[in-house]
Amino acid sequence: MTSAGRKSHYSPPWGDASIIGVAGSSGSGKTSLALAMVASLSLPWVVIMSMDSFYKPLTPEQSRTAFRNEFDFDSPEAIDFDLLVERLRDIKQGKVAEVPVYSFEKHARVEETTTIYSPHVLILEGIFALHDPRVLDLLDLKIFAEADADLCLSRRLVRDVKERGRDIEGCIKQWFGFVKPNFYKYVAPQREIADIIIPRGIENTVAISMVSGQIQKTLAHKSAQHQLELTRLGKIAEDSPLSPNALIMKQTNQVKGIHTLLMNPETSSEDYIFYFDRMAAMLVDKAIDLLPFTPQQVTTPQGNVYMGLTRTAEVSAVVVLRGGSAFETGLRRTIPDCRTGRILIQTNYRTGEPELHYRALPGNIAQHGLILVLDPQMSSGGAALMAVRVLVDHGVPEDRIVFVTYLAGRVGVNRVLSVFPDVRVVVARMGDDMENRWVETRYLGC
Repeated sequence: MTSAGRKSHYSPPWGDASIIGVAGSSGSGKTSLALAMVASLSLPWVVIMSMDSFYKPLTPEQSRTAFRNEFDFDSPEAIDFDLLVERLRDIKQGKVAEVPVYSFEKHARVEETTTIYSPHVLILEGIFALHDPRVLDLLDLKIFAEADADLCLSRRLVRDVKERGRDIEGCIKQWFGFVKPNFYKYVAPQREIADIIIPRGIENTVAISMVSGQIQKTLAHKSAQHQLELTRLGKIAEDSPLSPNALIMKQTNQVKGIHTLLMNPETSSEDYIFYFDRMAAMLVDKAIDLLPFTPQQVTTPQGNVYMGLTRTAEVSAVVVLRGGSAFETGLRRTIPDCRTGRILIQTNYRTGEPELHYRALPGNIAQHGLILVLDPQMSSGGAALMAVRVLVDHGVPEDRIVFVTYLAGRVGVNRVLSVFPDVRVVVARMGDDMENRWVETRYLGC
């Protein structure tokens, strides 16, 4: 189904992340300042990224020089700015960014990487955070941390000896050979282009409070914009007929009988769980029909030839917590070996805005043939929209995503499918758009 002309725009709260650069001399307290800003904000969506992660891999000769404390790590040439800019652009666009991990003890990158995804605010700290013009173009706020040179030296000595396994003689050799001269050549000029200069680091509570207040205002504005976007998509959904990619389960007598039991307040908890598990298995069955199959010939025990089908791709499932856990028994009965992931999306009770708090997805999920998103109820569609966006950001093609739900409203379904028209939604029963989330409450008992 071609969808390019009908696709609506949607930017999640982590789209166009605010990036703050914090530069300053080695030992000026950049990291402590960044941590103080995070602590003052007290939000789960603020991430610190150190430029130390982007030191270039060294050649064998350079590595030997580094172990003699004769390699210049305080020159811009030591930083892989191309990779840094690429990762910052990914974060700015709401994509997944794999950040390298650098070992100062080995003077090399390790095999593992750190994944950064969905921060609303990213704090980039490093001696050259305000050096590269490409980085400057991505920054929303430029900060320079200023400190006394003697204090910087003492902090660097303590850090390098305690945390990086260096000896004092080597640290002093590097300070006077590279750190101090490069400060005047490369670091100090960044002070002139900074929006804010913060002396005394974490002791400067007034400056930290001012920066935190500005960040809070930015986040509040983005939250308001996100809610307006959800409202706009809701209006589009109201004016549209139900999308053909909304696949409603055939309402047979058996299905209607299960609906009756599930909606009856007098149904016991044991019966409710039993019949919901049965309904969940039927929904997963219907979703699996969307898997790609290829012909396969088998010989039966009686020696007859049967032309059948075999699935050619892996199925995985993503449970939208907490309600999606009600689907897991039905899922296991249908696909016992299904790989599963978790996404926690909660609605802010003050603003009504869905917020992403946690994600843990199966490895190589983008290569799987079908990904089921499990949530027993879809009302406004805000959480469903966010869950699908998370998968798309992780490289999952839209047409491999199937949202499986017991109860959904027309506006909620259309809101999701207006943005992601190639996604399929499998529904057991259409209901009211503003219906309270009662399905999981009855299943879980709380």
